[in-house]
Amino acid sequence: MQAHKAIIENGEGNSIERAIIEVQQLTKAIDTGVHRVEILKGIDLSIPRGEFVAIMGPSGSGKSTLLGLLAGLDTVSSGSVILDGVNITGMAEDQLALVRGRKIGFVFQSYQLIPTLTAQENVLLPAELTGTGDPRRARELLARVGLQDRLDHYPVQLSGGEQQRVALARAFMVAPPILMADEPTGNLDSANGQHVLDLLLELNAREGTTLVLVTHDANLASFADRRVTLRDGKIVSDERAGTREHSINLR
Repeated sequence: MQAHKAIIENGEGNSIERAIIEVQQLTKAIDTGVHRVEILKGIDLSIPRGEFVAIMGPSGSGKSTLLGLLAGLDTVSSGSVILDGVNITGMAEDQLALVRGRKIGFVFQSYQLIPTLTAQENVLLPAELTGTGDPRRARELLARVGLQDRLDHYPVQLSGGEQQRVALARAFMVAPPILMADEPTGNLDSANGQHVLDLLLELNAREGTTLVLVTHDANLASFADRRVTLRDGKIVSDERAGTREHSINLR
Protein backbone atom coordinates (compact mmCIF):
# COMPACT_ATOMS: atom_id res chain seq x y z
CA MET A 1 0.00 0.00 0.00
CA GLN A 2 1.42 3.39 -0.93
CA ALA A 3 1.13 5.99 1.82
CA HIS A 4 -0.29 9.43 1.03
CA LYS A 5 2.41 11.56 2.68
CA ALA A 6 2.16 15.33 3.05
CA ILE A 7 5.37 17.12 2.09
CA ILE A 8 6.48 20.47 3.47
CA GLU A 9 9.56 22.60 2.96
CA ASN A 10 12.10 23.08 5.73
CA GLY A 11 14.02 26.30 6.28
CA GLU A 12 16.70 25.29 3.78
CA GLY A 13 14.24 24.62 0.97
CA ASN A 14 14.43 20.84 1.21
CA SER A 15 11.31 18.67 1.15
CA ILE A 16 10.53 16.79 4.36
CA GLU A 17 7.61 14.67 5.50
CA ARG A 18 5.36 16.29 8.10
CA ALA A 19 4.60 14.05 11.07
CA ILE A 20 0.94 13.80 12.03
CA ILE A 21 1.85 11.88 15.20
CA GLU A 22 4.90 12.88 17.22
CA VAL A 23 5.84 11.07 20.43
CA GLN A 24 8.83 12.07 22.54
CA GLN A 25 10.25 10.16 25.51
CA LEU A 26 6.85 8.70 26.32
CA THR A 27 6.58 6.67 29.51
CA LYS A 28 3.69 4.98 31.26
CA ALA A 29 3.89 3.48 34.73
CA ILE A 30 1.36 2.31 37.30
CA ASP A 31 1.73 2.18 41.07
CA THR A 32 0.41 -1.09 42.47
CA GLY A 33 0.75 0.15 46.05
CA VAL A 34 3.67 -2.22 46.54
CA HIS A 35 5.90 -1.19 43.67
CA ARG A 36 5.93 0.84 40.46
CA VAL A 37 5.44 -1.05 37.19
CA GLU A 38 6.86 0.53 34.05
CA ILE A 39 4.77 -0.37 31.00
CA LEU A 40 6.35 1.99 28.43
CA LYS A 41 9.92 3.22 28.76
CA GLY A 42 10.99 6.28 26.81
CA ILE A 43 9.18 5.77 23.48
CA ASP A 44 10.17 8.06 20.59
CA LEU A 45 8.00 7.72 17.49
CA SER A 46 7.25 9.93 14.49
CA ILE A 47 4.55 8.96 11.99
CA PRO A 48 4.18 10.91 8.71
CA ARG A 49 0.75 11.85 7.45
CA GLY A 50 -0.87 9.05 5.47
CA GLU A 51 1.42 6.26 6.64
CA PHE A 52 0.13 2.80 7.60
CA VAL A 53 1.99 1.64 10.71
CA ALA A 54 1.56 -1.77 12.35
CA ILE A 55 2.56 -1.97 16.01
CA MET A 56 3.61 -5.49 16.96
CA GLY A 57 5.09 -7.35 19.89
CA PRO A 58 4.41 -10.15 22.35
CA SER A 59 1.62 -10.03 24.91
CA GLY A 60 2.49 -7.54 27.65
CA SER A 61 4.94 -5.57 25.52
CA GLY A 62 2.87 -2.36 25.77
CA LYS A 63 1.22 -2.28 22.33
CA SER A 64 -2.33 -1.49 23.42
CA THR A 65 -1.09 0.87 26.12
CA LEU A 66 0.83 2.84 23.50
CA LEU A 67 -2.21 3.01 21.23
CA GLY A 68 -4.37 4.23 24.12
CA LEU A 69 -1.90 7.00 24.89
CA LEU A 70 -1.70 8.04 21.23
CA ALA A 71 -5.50 8.26 21.15
CA GLY A 72 -5.73 10.23 24.37
CA LEU A 73 -7.67 7.41 26.03
CA ASP A 74 -5.11 7.20 28.84
CA THR A 75 -2.75 9.68 30.51
CA VAL A 76 1.02 9.61 30.10
CA SER A 77 3.40 9.40 33.05
CA SER A 78 5.97 11.56 31.27
CA GLY A 79 6.87 12.65 27.78
CA SER A 80 4.58 14.13 25.13
CA VAL A 81 2.08 13.18 22.42
CA ILE A 82 1.33 15.60 19.57
CA LEU A 83 -1.54 14.78 17.21
CA ASP A 84 -1.86 16.75 13.98
CA GLY A 85 -0.09 19.72 15.55
CA VAL A 86 -2.01 19.57 18.86
CA ASN A 87 -0.15 18.66 22.06
CA ILE A 88 -2.62 16.48 23.97
CA THR A 89 -0.30 15.84 26.92
CA GLY A 90 -2.02 16.84 30.15
CA MET A 91 -5.09 18.08 28.30
CA ALA A 92 -8.41 18.17 30.22
CA GLU A 93 -10.89 15.41 29.36
CA ASP A 94 -13.42 17.74 27.73
CA GLN A 95 -10.70 19.10 25.44
CA LEU A 96 -9.44 15.59 24.72
CA ALA A 97 -12.94 14.52 23.75
CA LEU A 98 -13.09 17.30 21.16
CA VAL A 99 -9.70 16.33 19.73
CA ARG A 100 -10.68 12.67 19.55
CA GLY A 101 -14.00 13.52 17.93
CA ARG A 102 -12.35 15.56 15.18
CA LYS A 103 -9.04 13.83 14.58
CA ILE A 104 -9.32 10.14 15.48
CA GLY A 105 -11.37 7.17 14.38
CA PHE A 106 -11.00 4.06 16.55
CA VAL A 107 -11.74 0.39 15.83
CA PHE A 108 -11.74 -1.96 18.82
CA GLN A 109 -11.33 -5.74 18.86
CA SER A 110 -14.62 -6.03 20.79
CA TYR A 111 -16.54 -3.78 18.33
CA GLN A 112 -17.88 -1.42 21.08
CA LEU A 113 -21.23 -0.88 19.38
CA ILE A 114 -24.14 0.60 21.35
CA PRO A 115 -26.64 -2.30 21.67
CA THR A 116 -29.73 -0.05 21.72
CA LEU A 117 -28.78 1.69 18.46
CA THR A 118 -29.21 0.39 14.90
CA ALA A 119 -26.26 -0.03 12.56
CA GLN A 120 -26.95 3.36 10.97
CA GLU A 121 -27.36 5.05 14.35
CA ASN A 122 -24.08 3.56 15.59
CA VAL A 123 -22.26 4.87 12.52
CA LEU A 124 -23.84 8.31 12.94
CA LEU A 125 -22.91 8.60 16.62
CA PRO A 126 -19.41 10.19 16.31
CA ALA A 127 -20.71 12.85 13.89
CA GLU A 128 -23.69 13.67 16.09
CA LEU A 129 -21.36 14.24 19.02
CA THR A 130 -19.53 16.86 16.96
CA GLY A 131 -22.70 18.29 15.39
CA THR A 132 -21.86 17.11 11.88
CA GLY A 133 -24.21 14.13 11.50
CA ASP A 134 -25.24 13.30 7.94
CA PRO A 135 -27.36 10.15 7.47
CA ARG A 136 -26.41 10.05 3.78
CA ARG A 137 -22.73 9.56 4.63
CA ALA A 138 -23.63 6.87 7.18
CA ARG A 139 -25.62 5.00 4.55
CA GLU A 140 -22.82 5.42 2.00
CA LEU A 141 -20.23 4.02 4.42
CA LEU A 142 -22.43 1.08 5.35
CA ALA A 143 -22.93 0.38 1.64
CA ARG A 144 -19.15 0.45 1.14
CA VAL A 145 -18.75 -2.28 3.76
CA GLY A 146 -21.58 -4.32 2.24
CA LEU A 147 -24.25 -3.62 4.86
CA GLN A 148 -26.71 -1.53 2.86
CA ASP A 149 -29.41 -4.08 3.77
CA ARG A 150 -28.59 -3.96 7.51
CA LEU A 151 -29.17 -0.25 8.23
CA ASP A 152 -31.96 -0.85 10.74
CA HIS A 153 -30.53 -3.97 12.36
CA TYR A 154 -29.32 -3.89 15.96
CA PRO A 155 -25.91 -5.34 16.96
CA VAL A 156 -27.52 -8.49 18.41
CA GLN A 157 -28.99 -9.16 14.95
CA LEU A 158 -25.57 -8.99 13.27
CA SER A 159 -22.74 -11.51 13.08
CA GLY A 160 -19.33 -10.70 14.52
CA GLY A 161 -17.97 -9.86 11.08
CA GLU A 162 -20.92 -7.59 10.37
CA GLN A 163 -20.53 -5.82 13.72
CA GLN A 164 -16.87 -5.15 13.00
CA ARG A 165 -17.81 -3.74 9.59
CA VAL A 166 -20.28 -1.38 11.31
CA ALA A 167 -17.47 -0.35 13.69
CA LEU A 168 -15.21 0.26 10.70
CA ALA A 169 -17.82 2.45 8.99
CA ARG A 170 -18.31 4.36 12.26
CA ALA A 171 -14.58 5.02 12.53
CA PHE A 172 -14.61 6.75 9.13
CA MET A 173 -17.83 8.72 9.74
CA VAL A 174 -16.16 12.06 10.48
CA ALA A 175 -13.36 11.47 7.93
CA PRO A 176 -10.69 11.59 10.67
CA PRO A 177 -7.09 12.29 9.66
CA ILE A 178 -5.99 9.43 11.95
CA LEU A 179 -7.47 5.95 12.30
CA MET A 180 -6.36 3.71 15.17
CA ALA A 181 -7.27 0.03 15.42
CA ASP A 182 -6.59 -2.42 18.25
CA GLU A 183 -6.55 -6.03 16.97
CA PRO A 184 -9.46 -5.30 14.59
CA THR A 185 -9.53 -8.88 13.29
CA GLY A 186 -8.75 -10.60 16.59
CA ASN A 187 -12.29 -11.87 17.24
CA LEU A 188 -13.00 -12.90 13.65
CA ASP A 189 -12.44 -16.09 11.68
CA SER A 190 -9.92 -15.98 8.84
CA ALA A 191 -12.48 -15.23 6.10
CA ASN A 192 -14.13 -12.37 8.00
CA GLY A 193 -10.73 -11.14 9.18
CA GLN A 194 -9.50 -10.92 5.59
CA HIS A 195 -12.69 -9.13 4.54
CA VAL A 196 -12.29 -6.53 7.30
CA LEU A 197 -8.62 -6.07 6.38
CA ASP A 198 -9.52 -5.52 2.71
CA LEU A 199 -12.17 -2.96 3.71
CA LEU A 200 -9.78 -1.24 6.10
CA LEU A 201 -7.17 -0.82 3.37
CA GLU A 202 -9.75 0.26 0.79
CA LEU A 203 -11.37 2.86 3.05
CA ASN A 204 -8.00 4.09 4.26
CA ALA A 205 -6.80 4.58 0.69
CA ARG A 206 -10.01 6.40 -0.32
CA GLU A 207 -10.08 8.66 2.73
CA GLY A 208 -6.29 9.25 2.85
CA THR A 209 -6.09 8.73 6.60
CA THR A 210 -3.06 7.80 8.66
CA LEU A 211 -3.53 4.26 9.97
CA VAL A 212 -1.98 3.01 13.23
CA LEU A 213 -2.86 -0.59 13.96
CA VAL A 214 -1.97 -2.93 16.84
CA THR A 215 -1.84 -6.55 15.76
CA HIS A 216 -0.22 -9.90 16.44
CA ASP A 217 -1.18 -11.04 12.92
CA ALA A 218 1.90 -11.16 10.69
CA ASN A 219 -0.26 -11.37 7.56
CA LEU A 220 -2.12 -8.20 8.47
CA ALA A 221 1.12 -6.41 9.40
CA SER A 222 2.66 -7.38 6.05
CA PHE A 223 0.35 -4.85 4.34
CA ALA A 224 1.73 -1.96 6.39
CA ASP A 225 4.19 0.64 5.13
CA ARG A 226 6.05 0.25 8.40
CA ARG A 227 6.25 -2.22 11.29
CA VAL A 228 7.20 -1.06 14.78
CA THR A 229 7.94 -3.85 17.27
CA LEU A 230 7.79 -3.44 21.04
CA ARG A 231 9.31 -5.64 23.71
CA ASP A 232 9.25 -4.96 27.44
CA GLY A 233 7.95 -1.44 26.88
CA LYS A 234 10.61 -0.38 24.39
CA ILE A 235 10.82 -0.16 20.60
CA VAL A 236 13.22 -2.90 19.51
CA SER A 237 12.78 -2.60 15.76
CA ASP A 238 11.34 -0.15 13.24
CA GLU A 239 11.06 -1.52 9.71
CA ARG A 240 9.71 -0.06 6.51
CA ALA A 241 8.31 -2.37 3.85
CA GLY A 242 11.28 -4.22 2.39
CA THR A 243 13.86 -2.34 4.46
CA ARG A 244 15.09 -2.80 8.02
CA GLU A 245 15.68 0.72 9.38
CA HIS A 246 17.06 -0.20 12.75
CA SER A 247 16.98 -3.04 15.22
CA ILE A 248 18.05 -2.86 18.85
CA ASN A 249 19.35 -5.92 20.66
CA LEU A 250 18.21 -5.69 24.28
CA ARG A 251 19.73 -8.98 25.46
